[in-house]
Amino acid sequence: MIHGVPRHPDIAPERTGVLLINLGTPESLNRRSIRRFLAEFLSDPRVIEVNRILWQAVLRLVILNLRPGRVLGAYREVWDHETDESPLRRHTREQAEAVAQRFGENGRRIDVAWAMRYGSPSIADAIEAMADRGCRRILLFALYPQYSATTTASAYDAAFAALARMRWQPAIRTAQPYHDDPAYIGALADSVTRHLEGLDWRPDRLLVSFHGLPKRYFEAGDPYYCYCAKTTRMLADRLGWEAGRVTFAFQSRFGREEWLRPYISDVVGELPSGGDRRIAVIAPGFAADCVETLEEVAIGLRRTFLAAGGSAFSYIPCLNAGRTGTAMLESLITRELSGWIA
Repeated sequence: MIHGVPRHPDIAPERTGVLLINLGTPESLNRRSIRRFLAEFLSDPRVIEVNRILWQAVLRLVILNLRPGRVLGAYREVWDHETDESPLRRHTREQAEAVAQRFGENGRRIDVAWAMRYGSPSIADAIEAMADRGCRRILLFALYPQYSATTTASAYDAAFAALARMRWQPAIRTAQPYHDDPAYIGALADSVTRHLEGLDWRPDRLLVSFHGLPKRYFEAGDPYYCYCAKTTRMLADRLGWEAGRVTFAFQSRFGREEWLRPYISDVVGELPSGGDRRIAVIAPGFAADCVETLEEVAIGLRRTFLAAGGSAFSYIPCLNAGRTGTAMLESLITRELSGWIA
């Protein structure tokens, strides 16, 4: 006791931190884990904008009894059995490690952590752990280049909810979308060029795939569609490809309502008959490869295209924790930390 005040607990030296946030993933390759993940994901009002009571009834009584089995089959196709992780979890973890290493090599003492919006490690747990390590300033960096309320806003919602429960809050910043940032476009163009150099054929078309979104979300003011279109246009310009050789479409529809068009399944089914029999596909809306890019695109979309008469198909991996992608993230993060670090 000092003048009647209890001795203050030890406090870690002040640090600046960066929290990389991705969507989420089942923790294990079984129905129970997938059901738990889907329940959290599909209960997010940012993701499903319908009557909450009616939706929960449909979710609990129908979807969570039928969908986990189908999702389990997809994860089995791409699960990393060596580390016992989903691709998204492994790549996001490796991205955080790679960015931390880059900062260390450049003499900057930045605490870099990662979290999932749904699943583990949770955003709340990550922020609490960072605060315990002395992070008095934290940059929240959602790994979604194209902003949407369903992804970026939801991630930051979860972070702010966690902060509301903290007695001693760190200073917080949120990173802006980077769909048109020159560093991001350059990294994409570099990945396309390097990948195509390894092929013994030239694609007739580069198909740019983005995750879908219900059309009414766009009509309500979500800028996601516009950001996807801009990324595609800027990538084509950076590559220097002629008009028409780079087009975009949307994947991963869910439910019966109309989603953003064109649907990628329709596009790849029609391309061969129009003369585009060799295509390369990239999914730049995903910062890291996951079940949607590996099982749905690299495997499933390939089957659809070849069955429709296509002759060659190649999937271009996400930036993941590669050298180009890591350098891009370091550049964007450094800019966002302006004033917090020298």
